[in-house]
Amino acid sequence: MRDWWKRRGGLALDALLWLALSWLLFADSMHAASPWEFVFGVATITTAVATTRRCPVVSLAAATSSGIAMVIDHGGRVPIWPVFVMVTMAYFAGRRMRTAKPALVIFVVVCVLCVPVAFGAGAQGIDGWAMMLSVIGFAALFPWQLGRYVRLRDELARSGWQRAEEIESRQRLVADQARLRERARIAGDMHDSLGHELSLIAVRAAALEVAGGLGEAQSRAAGELRESAATAIDKLGQIIGVLRENEAPAAHESIPELVERSVASGLAITSTVDDLSGVPAMVERAAYRVVQEALTNVAKHAPGAAAVVTVEAGADETTVSVVNAPPPAGPLPGAASGRHGLVGLRERVRVVGGTFRAEPSNGGFVVEATLPHAGSPGPVDVSDAVLGLERARREVRRSLLQAVLVPASLFVGVGAISGIAFLYGWYGSELEPSAYDSFRIGQPRAEIEPFFPGRQRLARPYRDQPLAPAGAECVFYGNGRSLFTSTYEAYRLCFIDGKLVFKDVLKESSDPRSAG
Repeated sequence: MRDWWKRRGGLALDALLWLALSWLLFADSMHAASPWEFVFGVATITTAVATTRRCPVVSLAAATSSGIAMVIDHGGRVPIWPVFVMVTMAYFAGRRMRTAKPALVIFVVVCVLCVPVAFGAGAQGIDGWAMMLSVIGFAALFPWQLGRYVRLRDELARSGWQRAEEIESRQRLVADQARLRERARIAGDMHDSLGHELSLIAVRAAALEVAGGLGEAQSRAAGELRESAATAIDKLGQIIGVLRENEAPAAHESIPELVERSVASGLAITSTVDDLSGVPAMVERAAYRVVQEALTNVAKHAPGAAAVVTVEAGADETTVSVVNAPPPAGPLPGAASGRHGLVGLRERVRVVGGTFRAEPSNGGFVVEATLPHAGSPGPVDVSDAVLGLERARREVRRSLLQAVLVPASLFVGVGAISGIAFLYGWYGSELEPSAYDSFRIGQPRAEIEPFFPGRQRLARPYRDQPLAPAGAECVFYGNGRSLFTSTYEAYRLCFIDGKLVFKDVLKESSDPRSAG
């Protein structure tokens, strides 16, 4: 049902698009001298819209071929409906075409075929073909490139997000496993510390139970307290034992003993370790684990490197720092780090409410932890894959915005340059009215050429203009009227055998005034 509605919705949108383009065609060509333009336009629009989804190559070819209507003589009128057809259908073709080669072939073929059409049926010759070529470049090529770019960015974004989500899932699984192992070790530490305290309670309760001077009720209460403590010890051992099935027995050595053992194994260590007897047991174990994991990484990834171990116990927090220099001979080959131990350390430090940092530094590596004595578990860190995925999404959105702004900016820039060039040509081709009035029929061309401007007027009135004398060579110049006047005028001067034989003022939509 969903696919059915999707197909129906696509057909409805195509029908609306066909109606909109056909209405533009009708409004633009309703005053055309011959009906062929309307018939040609309906054929190209219908073909382009009907094939846009199933065969975008044909759709692009039909839309681009509509530009042929722009090079054919329409009595001075330039149709604009092909521009809308090319912009719309070229964009959709770019979104749906898999390869670029067919589109480039279509653009070249249409441009080549329009050359004989421009010279055979056009009024402006090469100028009309150049105009049509520019229109195809901006109205067909750029929208097609924009559509193709958007499609490629969408595909890249989808594949990139899928890849990032897969990596994120794997990394989350590895991180969860490391956290579970570290939590198991933390649970073991809790068992060791709490079990010791419960054992002391049981011993003291037993001593109180057999002590003299107590009444029967007090002795019975002491016995019940001893039994409760023993039961708590058994239950704690059962629970923690499940968590510690696959764990090695917890080490009970101190940090100085760990450092001495590491030095004995060949590590070059300089250490400054404060007395941690007054800090909470969980903080002491966390500090031990940080130093242990950091020295393990030094031995594994930086053989021969000197390490500095610093443990400072303050009134409110304990700071741990292990910094190693770059390895003299480089890291061991194949000793790639999975960073699982660092994930576990981060979890260990988070449980006691501390902060953790592990990163390269000056060619070596630094591991630092701040462990508050009265802390609570901190927030779980967001993984690098999640952050990278979000950065990728922002980059995709930025790229899509650039895909819209860059072609639009290019179009505006080229349009501005073309406008400046047009205005330069317009005002640089004006002939002084007084000079025009002074020209006489039969006057030699050499006498009046010094009054001509440096260029001719390319934009000329074409509709219902009188024919020039047979065999005459004519030049066209502006007459100084503003570009924004309702009536467009231009001077026409015709020469035969180097003499002026005809001159008149061409006017758009009015009878020409002959001065000859």
